[in-house]
Amino acid sequence: MNPTLVLKTLLRTMSTALLALPLAAQTPPTDSEVCAPVVEGQAVLGPIREIHTHLCGFHFYSGDLKRSLRVEHYCSHLNPDLFQCVIYDSDQPGARLIGIEYVISEALFTQLPAEEKPLWHSHRYEVMSGLLTAPELSAGAEEELMRAFVSTYGKTWHLWQVDRGDTLPLGLPKLMMGFTADGQADSAMIAARDRETHVTAAQLKARRAEYVTRPIAAGADGWQQRPAKQISDDLLKTVSTARQR
Repeated sequence: MNPTLVLKTLLRTMSTALLALPLAAQTPPTDSEVCAPVVEGQAVLGPIREIHTHLCGFHFYSGDLKRSLRVEHYCSHLNPDLFQCVIYDSDQPGARLIGIEYVISEALFTQLPAEEKPLWHSHRYEVMSGLLTAPELSAGAEEELMRAFVSTYGKTWHLWQVDRGDTLPLGLPKLMMGFTADGQADSAMIAARDRETHVTAAQLKARRAEYVTRPIAAGADGWQQRPAKQISDDLLKTVSTARQR
């Protein structure tokens, strides 16, 4: 079955189940229906209540494979071909909002202008390696989602460089990418995630080995080309200098 169609069907079902629930009945969510957040007994209103998927994965800074970190995505389904996700540095209370990611279908990615495509990263390796998980879903629901997600593409910007110890979101946005091969991600970072979330990337990798995949679309994963695209904070110095003249 077309992965894009599977994604549409799965997320439409999840969203329909959510909207059909009376707000007062949203306690607590089951594996198959991740309900709207609740604060002091009242459901959160507005776009936030449309978030229905939690994804745990890893990002690295485009152009610097060694600067990587674990990230928690909370996503809503804007239309049949587009997820929009807010990214936090943990899944605990008090987590810092550090970025955003847009996830699109392969069909939509292939329609992008050539100069746009290098800003997007593929998700095939993240899924097939077991690096990407959906912690709140049952094994069956997660498998259904990952089979569809394996052929999607993401565009990610981080606004807060927590990995270097910043206590505020300083500097310019940074383009982030996803790993594409074994040996790229820090094994200690993956092991720490596995221990904390009680999953094993190796077991997930074995379980997902029979997923149907397609070649990564041309133009994606621009960091693998040189020079890698990135926004340098040196631009701030350039602007400041220009204003002084």
